[in-house]
Amino acid sequence: MTSLRRFLSTGEARAGLAMLLPLIVLALLAPVLFPGDPMAIVGQPLLPPFQESALPLGTDRLGRDVLAQLVHGAQTSLLVGLAAALSALCIGAVIGTIAGFGGRVADEVLMRITEAFQTVPAFLLALAFVSVIGPTLASVVFAIALGAWPAPARVARAEVLSIREKDYVAAARVVGKRPLEIAFREILPNALPPVLALSSVIVASAILIEAALSFLGLGDPNRITWGGMIAEGRTVLRSASYLSIIPGIALVVAVLAVYLLGEGAAKARLSKRSYA
Repeated sequence: MTSLRRFLSTGEARAGLAMLLPLIVLALLAPVLFPGDPMAIVGQPLLPPFQESALPLGTDRLGRDVLAQLVHGAQTSLLVGLAAALSALCIGAVIGTIAGFGGRVADEVLMRITEAFQTVPAFLLALAFVSVIGPTLASVVFAIALGAWPAPARVARAEVLSIREKDYVAAARVVGKRPLEIAFREILPNALPPVLALSSVIVASAILIEAALSFLGLGDPNRITWGGMIAEGRTVLRSASYLSIIPGIALVVAVLAVYLLGEGAAKARLSKRSYA
């Protein structure tokens, strides 16, 4: 509770929560608020915002409800961001733990693989992977995680290298625990906090990469995405700029909110260390 109060005491955390919580609530309530198909035609094409109470944000060039698409798009963006971050953190934590605890050969091999992945920009890696595998939600999540796991792996390795010489690790060896048991039950839980600190950066990056892939037509065609909405609006940018501006604002708000939460968590950790 003390850590939570310290986190909420930062202005960045409060601002991030104020921006992100409405998006989360809308995403969770999307099937309730807009139970029909968000891609269904519901009115005349290119109806401007605030012209009809039933369609407060207007319609796109096919006559689909922009607000319904925006809310369902929040579902996709947040789902991809969280799933990709969780996948990247899990992969990175496991590889970093094995590299830091498995000895010199395992360390050299795994770190060279990690460096090889780091040389390729995350977006280009995701673009190539989705182009080959096909644009589904699962492939997009895995493609983003594929470019994001090296950073958590390096942080986990550094933490494991500093922890593995602790007294409780030596005691675990003395009582006969197996190396993998020591690594994943004794060392990894204590190495996780710095790794989890990367989650906000990975989530924000994942949301942007997913939007960029959707903008290029490589998002899941069965899901509404903010990037796809922006791409849809570019063909009528002069006459109906709101079709790109509205999802663009939502994208900026989501990424900024996640970034502010990460900054708040970092400040809370620094204040904890200075207090200690």
